[in-house]
Amino acid sequence: MPINIVLVDDHALVRDGIKSLLEFEGDIQVVGEADDGQQGIAIVRNTRPDLLIIDIRMPKMSGIETIRSLKATGDKTPCLMLSMHDSEEYVLQSIQAGAHGYLLKDASREEFLKAIHTIHAGERYFSGDLSHILVKQIVGGGTTSLAPAAAPRIKISRRQRQILEHVMRGDTNQEIADALNLGRRTVETHRYKLMEKLEVNNRGDLLRRAKELGLI
Repeated sequence: MPINIVLVDDHALVRDGIKSLLEFEGDIQVVGEADDGQQGIAIVRNTRPDLLIIDIRMPKMSGIETIRSLKATGDKTPCLMLSMHDSEEYVLQSIQAGAHGYLLKDASREEFLKAIHTIHAGERYFSGDLSHILVKQIVGGGTTSLAPAAAPRIKISRRQRQILEHVMRGDTNQEIADALNLGRRTVETHRYKLMEKLEVNNRGDLLRRAKELGLI
């Protein structure tokens, strides 16, 4: 049985490119396409695809809003977010909305097909430096709220402390990378590991938790 896919992207050229990429794959077929989230929801409900591949930024309804709306109605269609943006906030918002994967638009054909098959197999797929452990933790949901006296002792590295201080100032990943003479990907990796260690999934909870633990 082929993997039935619905494509949602407001750029027809992108949709055509994806269809061209997939047309020679015998086990994958595009059964529907839309140029906005509202139309995409209707097509998903009509076709019941095995996978929804959706752009993150679109008029009328974003990819995040679309996935959130589908999940709110009990729809269990796995969703792969497709984006040009590798920002931490987009990735985390996509996961929290219910996306099963996050793939950058500059991914190779091999990685794109790997993401499709991985998600269809019931697993999750994320581009970049997101670790599988962190993904499972975020998808598991919730942050721990402990009083300072009951909080466990957590040690962070010198580099993580430096990055935490910059995060507290409101610096972006690129600004932190420039200040510490690091690559942006390296900064993102440290931030994800720090968030994993503190059991949080967004900047606000990271700062709150760090204060509870006396790290800042």
